[in-house]
Amino acid sequence: MIRQIEAGFAVAPQLSLADVTAAADRFALIVNNRPDGEEPSASQGEEIESAARAAGMGYVAIPVTHSGFSHAQIDAMEAALDDAGGPVLAYCRSGTRSCFLWALTRARGGTDPDTLSSQAAAAGYDLSPIRPMLDALAKGAR
Repeated sequence: MIRQIEAGFAVAPQLSLADVTAAADRFALIVNNRPDGEEPSASQGEEIESAARAAGMGYVAIPVTHSGFSHAQIDAMEAALDDAGGPVLAYCRSGTRSCFLWALTRARGGTDPDTLSSQAAAAGYDLSPIRPMLDALAKGAR
């Protein structure tokens, strides 16, 4: 189930190869926030990348593990969003890590954390677990 977070950015749970093909008419880039091997029966990054490229989309892997988020991941997401050339679909197991990484990226860029929380909530995601990080990043952007 694809959930629109903001214009040009949506998140989804694990994509199948058929999902990638179906998304090609709506998205220019797929961002994979799931580490390979997290769920061995799911399509792995290389398969998703091949399907995305075959469908004419770009693909970027920015895996997020249980150890949390880093500035390198935020840098990579910012570059992916800036270079996408069109709408972006990010995915992980449930869409939560993808939504969190988007929010952290936007907060560092200066978007108000309350606005980000409202956007995420409208799509069914709760940013409260990362709120202190959002506030710190947004404060640093000012």
